[in-house]
Amino acid sequence: MADFLVIVESPAKAKTIERYLGNKYKVKASMGHVRDLPRSQMGVNAENQFEPKYITIRGKGPVLKELKTAAKKAKKVFLAADPDREGEAIAWHLAQSLDVDIHSDCRVVFNEITKDAIKESFKQPRSINMDLVDAQQARRILDRLVGYNISPLLWKKVKKGLSAGRVQSVAVRLIIDREKEIKAFVPEEYWTIEAEFLKGKNQFSGSFHSLVGGERTGLKSEQDVKTVLNEIDGNKFKVISVTKKERKRNPAPPFITSSLQQEAARKLNFRAKKTMMLAQQLYEGIELGKEGTVGLITYMRTDSTRISEVAQTEAADYIKAEFGENFLKDEQKKEKKSANAQDAHEAIRPTSTFRNPDSIKGFLSRDQFRLYKLIWDRFLASQMAQAVMDTMSVDLQNGNVLFRSTGSKIKFPGFMKVYVEGTDDQEDGPNKMLPDLKEGDEIFQKDIDPKQHFTQPPPRYTEARLVKTLEELGIGRPSTYAPTLDTIQKRGYVALDNKRFVPTELGEIVDEVMMEFFPEIIDVEFTARLEKGLDYVEDGKMQWVKLIDAFYVDFEKHLKIAEQEMEKIEIKDEPAGEDCENCGSPMVFKMGRYGKFMACSNFPDCRNTKPIVKEIGVTCPTCKEGQIIERKSKKKRLFYGCTNYPECEFISWDKPLPRTCPKCEGLLVEKKLKKGVQVQCVSCDYKEEPQS
Repeated sequence: MADFLVIVESPAKAKTIERYLGNKYKVKASMGHVRDLPRSQMGVNAENQFEPKYITIRGKGPVLKELKTAAKKAKKVFLAADPDREGEAIAWHLAQSLDVDIHSDCRVVFNEITKDAIKESFKQPRSINMDLVDAQQARRILDRLVGYNISPLLWKKVKKGLSAGRVQSVAVRLIIDREKEIKAFVPEEYWTIEAEFLKGKNQFSGSFHSLVGGERTGLKSEQDVKTVLNEIDGNKFKVISVTKKERKRNPAPPFITSSLQQEAARKLNFRAKKTMMLAQQLYEGIELGKEGTVGLITYMRTDSTRISEVAQTEAADYIKAEFGENFLKDEQKKEKKSANAQDAHEAIRPTSTFRNPDSIKGFLSRDQFRLYKLIWDRFLASQMAQAVMDTMSVDLQNGNVLFRSTGSKIKFPGFMKVYVEGTDDQEDGPNKMLPDLKEGDEIFQKDIDPKQHFTQPPPRYTEARLVKTLEELGIGRPSTYAPTLDTIQKRGYVALDNKRFVPTELGEIVDEVMMEFFPEIIDVEFTARLEKGLDYVEDGKMQWVKLIDAFYVDFEKHLKIAEQEMEKIEIKDEPAGEDCENCGSPMVFKMGRYGKFMACSNFPDCRNTKPIVKEIGVTCPTCKEGQIIERKSKKKRLFYGCTNYPECEFISWDKPLPRTCPKCEGLLVEKKLKKGVQVQCVSCDYKEEPQS
């Protein structure tokens, strides 16, 4: 038997780490937590300082028995769960179950699964950090008190299978508030005037800026536009000022959990859950042929952008060799670390800069490669020099009218050679440098184009926007974002429409109930303060019992009121307006995991169900008889087909529009771009201006 027993969470990690440590070490997996609060009861004694009742998780008995046998035979047991609150709690539960002294140097943490990192971590074992354990225990108990007290009320008064939670309830509230903003939004008219100018053979564009001597004001009506156009005399403009500047742009910092989820959504179209699943695989290790299994990235649940000196030095060597010394950072900046991030934590980065994505592409799945490349690119760019842009701004005058034209070009690409951060909003097209202009030059106006616009309501939340908002508000932590988004969809509180969250009727009903009886649970500021309290517990500045007690005093009062005053809410099934083809009973709309569907009202005697057919008001361009309806592929991707299928085989991934092309009278469709949509004809080259 080996001298030392090491316990990690997953078998994949166990196999890799055992190979690094050698024959004296036996590495086994606990498969996550081995103990938890019971599922069948509260498991928290609110009358006795919120004492938790922990039991062995169902199905974990054989695993725990095997670990106990191995622990008795080993000279020493090392607990090597992940380097965060959750990992510390797993280590503590294992210590309790295996009779390991928590004050002994039994705890080993590492930020990456590489040979050097693993060996170094075993040179510096420590005792279990009870402040971290208490912070995780406090979160678990708070969530249990909320969930196991409010959920039964919702089952009784609203509908079975519902749940309430601290973070999920706030997330649903944010989505509902945004929907209310959108419905209450009143668009305001405004206009812009764009012009095309010529200097010799060089053409460039500019926009109306202001009237001479006046402050810049918006054009609010067509009359304002006419006033400006009436002031323009002829087509000659004079250059009255030229401003040239050099602008420097800094690279984005390396990824933390939330920024990784946001950028993977923007650039790779990954859901948060998928991003974390792939990141876990890259962290635990990938088989790289002769090199064996290697952890490719550092730990992916982190809120620190710190980078170790070793990693900085390696990145600098790579940049110098690959791009040249002028692409190195002028100075290695100390990345800002959040107040509650442990020293053990780093940003998410590749474990070796020299393991570039293309060199290992053959060992990765398509999605693993894409995520690894994103992480590798972002990290490398963060260690590179600033980009330098030459910018130019020109004011053009005709009578009392001023137009302004701006342009820029890359003088030195710096980090942009590797990576540029994405954004959630519509971006302008690539900037172009203006022709060589100087004060006094005469410019000719080639074309002028006034356009009417209307202000747009705030956008619905995408997963990326919602994660960013939760992070900015201090709601939840790196490990909670993905499961929170998953839960609110599974419960049917929200649905995704064109990759944007919309609240369901059920979500709005539950939110109203929570608002009336448990306002503090869905209050953003209250939840953020509670998160800070958990941070204080982690830092040893507050006892966990005091934190929970302060919360529970008011919560218990609200709970008693709700139990007495909450009325039963009957959610009636909405008639679908047609009868069941099997038994003749009326069909009704039901809410399922993937949205609404039609079901027979005679359930359970009749179990007939069918999808909702949604017409979009367009006659089929192929058969000229059927209507175009929304459909979903087996992979849940939306497409459009004819109601006369299979006789008519019309199909389109782009949404057809009810109007025809003004150029050839062909079918117009909405083509999805990376940012927004563009109306274009399927038969000719007609295109309209993209809309965000």
